[in-house]
Amino acid sequence: MAKRIFLFLLSNILVITTIGIVLSLLNISPYQTAGGGLDLVSLLIFSAVVGFTGSFVSLAMSRWMAKMMMGVKVLNPDSTLSPAERELVERVHRLSRAAGLMKMPQVGIYQSPEVNAFATGPSKRRSLVAVSTGLLHEMDDDAIEGVVAHEVAHIANGDMVTMTLLQGIVNTFVVFLARIAAWLVSRFVREDLAPIVHFVAVIIFQLVFSILGSIVVFAFSRYREYHADRGGADLAGKDKMVHALRSLKQYTQRVRDDQASLSTLKINSKKGMSLFSTHPDLDDRINRLEAK
Repeated sequence: MAKRIFLFLLSNILVITTIGIVLSLLNISPYQTAGGGLDLVSLLIFSAVVGFTGSFVSLAMSRWMAKMMMGVKVLNPDSTLSPAERELVERVHRLSRAAGLMKMPQVGIYQSPEVNAFATGPSKRRSLVAVSTGLLHEMDDDAIEGVVAHEVAHIANGDMVTMTLLQGIVNTFVVFLARIAAWLVSRFVREDLAPIVHFVAVIIFQLVFSILGSIVVFAFSRYREYHADRGGADLAGKDKMVHALRSLKQYTQRVRDDQASLSTLKINSKKGMSLFSTHPDLDDRINRLEAK
């Protein structure tokens, strides 16, 4: 679900912004010529190094950051667990073995009333599947099976790695275009102010272009959700996967109905997708899965 994408994008933006600030403070700019111009080839190489470094650092941090930000309690299968916790661990491990994973993902629960689950981690061997307490309370066993199978499919498909490579490419263009834009802006101010203006402009443009670049990542995320739905159907059975999506739809409809009086927000009242949607419309996902 959306937590996986949100945490990855947030950490990525923080990492490349930090790298950009440090490089600017150290005055490391190998792409600038002696006359103050830009060597575009050197800038592109510099951008690729920074962009892919930020992306892979974000990937390496993904599991740790998810645990920290979401307050995930990792369930140790060798310790004393409640029946519900034990059942969740066994379900994740069973589906992971069916998916061909050689090393079992960590399994975690986090406190939240919302119905949610996510899978993350830098590799198939260092992954995490986490579910909310709200999901365990709201969904029946078949729906939970479908949700968990969907998340395990994300791991088996290597979605975090492919997303990291895509994010690296996006980062490269973000860094590249931000520095060109900052250089152009700094040409219109006094020479003594140019370094300061360039420094601030790089940060601003990098944040703006990162947000715009996330549209590409979100589009890829929506595509991968269809693939994970099919993978979840293969692991748990199509009926359980469809049932999980229908249960999620019923839950979101109930939330919309409960919040109908909040006319100033209506966060959940919008139907369909936007460019910044991480997931396709539930009806479309159900229809595609049923037509499989």
